[in-house]
This record gives sequence, C-alpha cells and structure tokens, in this order.
Amino acid sequence: MKYAELLYKKWFKIPDKIRFLFIGGLNAVISYFVFVLAVFVIGDKYYQICAALQWGISSIFSFVNQKVFVFGTKGNWIREYLKCCATWLISYIMNALILEVLVKYCRMNVYLAQILSIFSVSVLTYVLFKYFAFRVKKVN
Repeated sequence: MKYAELLYKKWFKIPDKIRFLFIGGLNAVISYFVFVLAVFVIGDKYYQICAALQWGISSIFSFVNQKVFVFGTKGNWIREYLKCCATWLISYIMNALILEVLVKYCRMNVYLAQILSIFSVSVLTYVLFKYFAFRVKKVN
C-alpha cells in the first residue's frame, strides 16, 4: 500500500468532528486572509463587500477540502457542490448579520468582528455539511 493511501486511511480513523475542526480551521485561516486582503485593498467601510468576496473565493477551496478530507464522499461532485452553495448561502447570511451587529452596534473592529463571526457560524456549517451537503444514504 502506498504511503499516501495509508495516511489517508489513518486520517479517516479520526472522528469527523475533529477532522472538521482541523480542516475547517485551515479553511477559516485562508478565508480570513482573503477578508483581510480585501479590506486592505477596498477599505474597511466596505466590510460587507469584503465578506462577500471572502465567502465567494474561499468556497471552492473549502468544498474540495470538506469533500475529500472531512467527509470523504465519493462521486456526486456537482450535486454536492450545489448543496454546499446552499449551505454557504445560509452561513454567509448568518455571517453578514453577525458582522453587521458587531461592527455597527457593538462598535467592534471589523477584523475582530469577522473572526468572531466566522467561528460563530462554524457549528451551523458543520451540521449543514454533515446532514445535508455530504450526507451519505445508509444502505440497509
């Protein structure tokens, strides 16, 4: 057995919640970097546009990571991607609402507010991924 295949099998012995935390954490770091870069280029007055760019750009990277390294589903790339888009739409709306409340009403710095928003939405995203986007039908 090839080393990469052996590593992949060992990886999937780790519970999916732990895999999601690790891969989701990596996705969150990349996603946040995109947000920071967008705020730097566009300006912090346009933080909602930056958040939309962040979610749009990081969605493809996140989809591949979740499919391959967290849930390990086979096939159904297009169907699963469309379900992920629905999941991201829900999580994006939640993120935008949390971000708006933290920045406008709590007067929080946009960078800190986005970190808190990303982590707040993570639990919802995990549940939607596991039970909707990457759900595997059990055979009786």
